[in-house]
Amino acid sequence: MWGSLGLLLVSTLLPLRTADAERCPQICVCDNIKRHVMCLNSSLTEVPITIPQVTQKLDLRGNNIKVIPGGTFLPIPYLTHLNLQRCNVESIEEGAFRGLGRLIYLNLASNNIAVIYQESLDGLSSLQQLVLEKNRLEEIKPGAFGQLGFLNFLNLAENFLVYLPDMVFQGLQLIKWLRLSHNALHVIGTEAFAGLRTLRRLSLDHNELQFLPTEALSRLSGTTRLDLGHNPVTYIGEEAIEMASLKQLFLDNMALQEVSPKAFVKSPLLHTVDLRNNQLQVLQPLTEATHLKKISLTGNPVVCTCYMRPFKEWMEKARVQADVPCASPDTFRGEQLESLRSLDMKCGSPAPEQLSSRATRRRQPEGDPKTKCPEGCTCSPDFHHSNCENRGFREIPRGFPGSTQLLDLHQNELHSVPKAAFPGLQQLVSLHLQSCKITELQPGAFQGLKKLVYLYLSNNSLTAIDAAAFDGAPQLSYLYLDHNRFTRIPRGAFSLLPNLFSLHLQHNSISQLLDGDLTGAGQLRWVYLSGNRITRVSPRALSPAKMLEKLHLDENLLQEVPTGSLRGLPVLSELKLSKNPIKCIGDGAFLPVARSLQHLYLDNLGLEQVSSKAFAGLGPRMKSLYLENNKMHNMPDLRSFAGLEIINLRDIPFHCDCQLLPLRRWIDKLNLRVGATCGAPAEVRGQKVKLSAAFNSCPGWGVEKARKAHPDKAKPKIKAERSPSKTAGSGKAGSRVAKRSKA
Repeated sequence: MWGSLGLLLVSTLLPLRTADAERCPQICVCDNIKRHVMCLNSSLTEVPITIPQVTQKLDLRGNNIKVIPGGTFLPIPYLTHLNLQRCNVESIEEGAFRGLGRLIYLNLASNNIAVIYQESLDGLSSLQQLVLEKNRLEEIKPGAFGQLGFLNFLNLAENFLVYLPDMVFQGLQLIKWLRLSHNALHVIGTEAFAGLRTLRRLSLDHNELQFLPTEALSRLSGTTRLDLGHNPVTYIGEEAIEMASLKQLFLDNMALQEVSPKAFVKSPLLHTVDLRNNQLQVLQPLTEATHLKKISLTGNPVVCTCYMRPFKEWMEKARVQADVPCASPDTFRGEQLESLRSLDMKCGSPAPEQLSSRATRRRQPEGDPKTKCPEGCTCSPDFHHSNCENRGFREIPRGFPGSTQLLDLHQNELHSVPKAAFPGLQQLVSLHLQSCKITELQPGAFQGLKKLVYLYLSNNSLTAIDAAAFDGAPQLSYLYLDHNRFTRIPRGAFSLLPNLFSLHLQHNSISQLLDGDLTGAGQLRWVYLSGNRITRVSPRALSPAKMLEKLHLDENLLQEVPTGSLRGLPVLSELKLSKNPIKCIGDGAFLPVARSLQHLYLDNLGLEQVSSKAFAGLGPRMKSLYLENNKMHNMPDLRSFAGLEIINLRDIPFHCDCQLLPLRRWIDKLNLRVGATCGAPAEVRGQKVKLSAAFNSCPGWGVEKARKAHPDKAKPKIKAERSPSKTAGSGKAGSRVAKRSKA
């Protein structure tokens, strides 16, 4: 028996060729019939170099390969499936996967990868599925997925992502499902999902979103399923979900206390809404969700009195299948709403504590009387949230549960934040003080908030801040000071914030950026200064922020590119100068950041002239260039922009003559929508530059165009000739050959 079994194993596992047998590593199992190689749980510290070249599927699970060097897989170019789960991978060097142009499946789950760099995934041009779940991902560099044009499934679940920057998924032209579940997402850039036209399913469940990222989601015109469950969202307002193709929406296990009846107006195809396990007592009829067929309210404290009667009548009339168990009154507890008679749904006294209007939600809901919570607020120990939004407070209330991680006080009339205003909240992570008419932050205002990461002070009346206000909040990373009354950046105010990552100062009245304004902000990565009145940026104003990656100076009064102030910013990748009155861009305007810049916004400037060397130094690293709605007639040479994924040249009055021929040639080689149209001469106005006949008379263009249209005809015809018996220069034979050569 054992002899037969042995023969069977040999016949199954031994390679067909002796050479391949010699190449199979001893600790691996090689099946050359199926072209599979398995090296499981073998304590390997690197990928074996003797794997058969013809291998198509390689399984390396459970090893100890901490670093994947460049060129690791070049000897096995036929791989289609590669599994590197549980290999303790920490680093993927540039070019690690080069040569794997046939790979369609890559599994890197359950490793220790913290950052995906732009070059990490080079060479995977055919990849269809990429699994990166259960790593330690904190950051994805822009352009990281730029070469994955065939990817249809990307799994980034169970990582440590806190934010998604704009255009982070650029290049995923065929993506169908993007899974971002079980991260710590709190901030999502408005253009984070831009360009994902084929995305059908987006999973954002189990994150830390406190508000729906409405603007970012609106970019997803083709998405049909959206998972947002298990996020600490308390309210869904009007037009909160604006997704033209959305059919299934999951909002389960959140902290919802109210859903606007017009929340889904901009999602006309929506047919299923899951609202299970929230805090909804009453829901108004969703009359404008005309395609809605199924809605679930299981696990909500639904009050089946007259307040729910309009919803019941609507669901019956619209034939909506609604799963709505009643929690009260006692006579209806456990009954389905649809089984009740409208006449029996009466309102006695007292009325429900929490109804579907923002005014009635100001009262304290019924709950455990032992729960510690200031009067007039709602506290949810399960979600560690406390909500005092729009309750008319003139002072900051005290007495919140010590476990509170999110405190919402916005839309009150606080005017001032005094010293030690939040005692006992050592676990607080996110504090909302928007629209509170605040004019002053006293020294020590946030004292004791050792874990505070997000501070929202938008839409107040602040004109100045002293650094001492932030004393005691050393972990503060995201600071929102937009829509206040600053006329200058509060100098030195951030010196006690060593972890400040993102600074929002847009839509104030700041006129200049001066030396010392950002002193102490050595870890600052994003600065938003849009919508101010900035006319000048001092050469050293930004130098303290040496790690700056994103700088938004759009909608200001700059009359030139602040080239001098860009020196000392070695990692700046995004620069936004849109809507400034910049008429001319001179030579080397972006040279100080040419090695790092990837996204450049120069749209709506009224540009009249761009120097031939304006983009000197910029090249293959550039991913997007926005130049639309300007006034110049020509463009400098753009041939160095070989890696562009987005370029916008719309609404520029190009003069379509032979001087523009280099641009026409460059556009012809692009596989991108450019939008360039002719503005002159009059006979070609409005024509696309790429299709215009205005260039047909340009020297050499007609021949070049004909060669592209008829490549076979364009090749010179060569007739086969007999080799003459004599040299070409002798006798009649030589004469005939010479004549044929001339012809």
